[in-house]
Parts: sequence; structure tokens; C-alpha cells
Amino acid sequence: MGTGEITGANRSGEQELAAGEAVTATGRLSIARRVKPEGRHLPFSTGQLARLDEALTLSSRSTGLEFAIYLGDLGEETRESAAALHANLGPRAEEGVLLAVSPQQRAVEIVTGAESKRRVPDRSCQLALMTMVASFREGELIDGLISALRMLSDTAGTQR
Repeated sequence: MGTGEITGANRSGEQELAAGEAVTATGRLSIARRVKPEGRHLPFSTGQLARLDEALTLSSRSTGLEFAIYLGDLGEETRESAAALHANLGPRAEEGVLLAVSPQQRAVEIVTGAESKRRVPDRSCQLALMTMVASFREGELIDGLISALRMLSDTAGTQR
């Protein structure tokens, strides 16, 4: 996952893969894109990316919802930017849960679609957000994201 990219479970249907895209053995679409020139420190190590991918996979698989993470600048209107990113989930946006984090702006947004909002109410999103912020204050970006994913997927329950 490059900074500013959306990750989520594999979309249904056949599709032509672009350069840097691959379907993993678990069925997830993995996308790698160069965002900044080389030499810039990436936010996560390979091990952390593996942990994050596993958390996304388990959350999406167990709930049937489309969990996604965006890490990057959200611009002036963070909520509107996050909502626009959530819409990029396409046909899965109704079941989508997007965690959008802009560390430089100190902004965090959780956006849900109609179906996911029914299963993950605003109160649960608020608790997950507070958990993320507490971890972020301790310098634990990856742990905050994984904890929030677990909380949200536990609230959503299993796939119906």
C-alpha cells in the first residue's frame, strides 16, 4: 500500500489488472504504486504491511463488508474528501467502511455506506476513532489502525 492508496477486498468479477496490481491467494486485490520519489521513508515496514493486510482480509472476510484504509492528505475539507474516497469503492461502497487518516493534518475520518452503517453504528465508529487517536498519540499508527479494524468488524458481526 502506497501512501494515499485505498486497499480493500477484491472486487467481484473479472477485471484486467494494471501495472503494479495483483490478486493475492486470498482473493484480495493488492495495488502498488510509486507515490513519491525514492528516498522518502515509507510509513510501514514489510512486516507491518503484512499485519495490516491480514487485518483487512480477516475483517472483510468475516463480516462480508468492504473494509478499506486511506493514508494521506485529505485536503481542507477532510470529511468531504473521505466521502469521495469512500465512493471510489464503487459497487461495494454500500457495504464499505473506510478509515481515512491524514497524519500531517492530524485528521481521522470513518465513512460507512448504507449497509455497513446499519451494522456498524456511529457510536461504534466513534469508539474505534478514539482508540485510533489514543494509539496515534503514542506513535503507534499501525496498531491504531488494526485495533480500529478489529473493533469495527467485531461490531459488524459475521457475514449473513
